[in-house]
Amino acid sequence: MSISNTLPGRIVAHTMVTTQFELDGFKVVRTLGVVRGIVVRSRSIVGTIGATLQTIVGGNITLLTNLCERTRAEAFDLMLQHAADLGGNAVVGARYDATEIMQGVTEVLAYGTAVFVEPYR
Repeated sequence: MSISNTLPGRIVAHTMVTTQFELDGFKVVRTLGVVRGIVVRSRSIVGTIGATLQTIVGGNITLLTNLCERTRAEAFDLMLQHAADLGGNAVVGARYDATEIMQGVTEVLAYGTAVFVEPYR
């Protein structure tokens, strides 16, 4: 895996992201700042009706689970693009947050610190 400086529009590799504040096997050479990916998503009326029907049966509400998973993945990838745009090749301290902005509309935020790392020698 190359850890060279990324080009604008590229994305940091998923394997170079951690919730820790250091990346095992690598030393932080530069800290580039806070990065984030924000997605605001609403449920469609069809999805809401489908999820309501799934609640009658009980168990995992797969329509909403899939919506949440896609939204988190999109926010995560936006965060990785932001890190790459700043010249980072890793993100440390990665976190998620979600806020309901209005009925049926939720903001999902992925955030962390973009860093440039090199392997320990």
